[in-house]
Amino acid sequence: MTEELSFQRLSHDRLPPQNIEAEEAILGGIMLDPEAITRVSDRLIPEAFYISAHKDIYQAAVLLHSQGKPTDLLAITNWLADHDLLVRIGGRNKLAALVDRTVSAVNIDALAGLVMDKYLRRQLIKAGNEIVHLGYETETELPKIMDQSEQKVFQVAHQTINSNTEHNSTINIAAYEQLDTNNPIYPTGLHELDDLLLGFENGTLTIVGGRPSMGKSQIALFLALQMILLHNLPVAIFSLEMTKKQLEYRLWSLISVTDAYKHLGVTPLRSDRIRRHRSGNKPLADWEFATIAKIVNIASELPLYMNDSRGITVSGIASECRQIKAKQGKLGLVVVDYLQMMAEDSGGNRSYELGDVARGLYKMAGDLDVPVLALSQISRGVESRQNKRPMMSDLSQSGILEMVADNIILAYRDEYYNPDTTDQGILELIVAKARHGETGTAAVFFDKTYGIIKNLR
Repeated sequence: MTEELSFQRLSHDRLPPQNIEAEEAILGGIMLDPEAITRVSDRLIPEAFYISAHKDIYQAAVLLHSQGKPTDLLAITNWLADHDLLVRIGGRNKLAALVDRTVSAVNIDALAGLVMDKYLRRQLIKAGNEIVHLGYETETELPKIMDQSEQKVFQVAHQTINSNTEHNSTINIAAYEQLDTNNPIYPTGLHELDDLLLGFENGTLTIVGGRPSMGKSQIALFLALQMILLHNLPVAIFSLEMTKKQLEYRLWSLISVTDAYKHLGVTPLRSDRIRRHRSGNKPLADWEFATIAKIVNIASELPLYMNDSRGITVSGIASECRQIKAKQGKLGLVVVDYLQMMAEDSGGNRSYELGDVARGLYKMAGDLDVPVLALSQISRGVESRQNKRPMMSDLSQSGILEMVADNIILAYRDEYYNPDTTDQGILELIVAKARHGETGTAAVFFDKTYGIIKNLR
């Protein structure tokens, strides 16, 4: 069935946007000029063709090109015949007519843009109709309706195709080309941790778990700053535990002892100094104000976004992240602090609610193509064991988290339980799960006073 028949006409009997002549000229140009397909294959998708026969012809050309074969009239005719599609597209005469009516492929780039323009307009009409139907679903909560509506428009705006099923020839080429693209896995700068995980990869969910006071929030803030400093990538932090200003004060302290800013003459600022000043316990000295002034100038230039909405949902986080990506063009890391605070306490099954949150964040990571770092509490059961190092099963409602997360890192500081330990200042980052890496323990130096983490080697 042709696409034009699948579209419902509007009440005033208007046909969906399309340009048949441009479609025919593109296909004729591809069969006429051996180089034409290379100019459009990366921007023009088969679904963009309004006539289904044109879609089949273009799909044949793309597959032949991906295999390094010619896309001339004979090659495409044979391919369609071999796949029992030749009659469906109108036979050899249809293909010959496309070539005969084409003078050259000189304008194929502009024609491809025109066909994509018409396609996206049709997609927008389709999304608009779907949004209208969503508006009538009064049994569904409004925030969910708003998020679904926003996703539909967002997909059109970013030329996202609903179908994610591809022929392996396409995947094969894309996977090979990715080897040389600037879309790598981003190391954290912590050598032992990077040896295990390699770093943060787009589309993955990493969970950092630990008992209270193990430093989970400070670990997340440090890793967020690393993504900015090492890779110049924007970061978004969603804190359901601390306010934005409390996070900012911790950031100031971390910046004050970060090597990247030592040349600016910044003096170390303890993380508790702002709080003591505000309480009147111990006002800030003049030198501390001078340091803060320098730090404020540094912090204001960071591509860092913070949100402290206590009732924010996964759909709300996704919506905010889309806006940041639209503004910045990219997003390097999303931090959520922390999972249990997002699970609604509605008196229902707590594990089920937490599972919904975890699955939602995992899906969001894939949809937005960003790494997500989510913090999680672990069971107090570790307190009753002789060896208090956490295990993956200690994660609160661990079953779903173990299944969904790509990486699980458990934080442990021996000095918290054993004040006289020889491992003073040592933070163990226990990688309990690494879907694409290795499990093991990364030992680093951690100064809780400033929230700074450093390599031991």
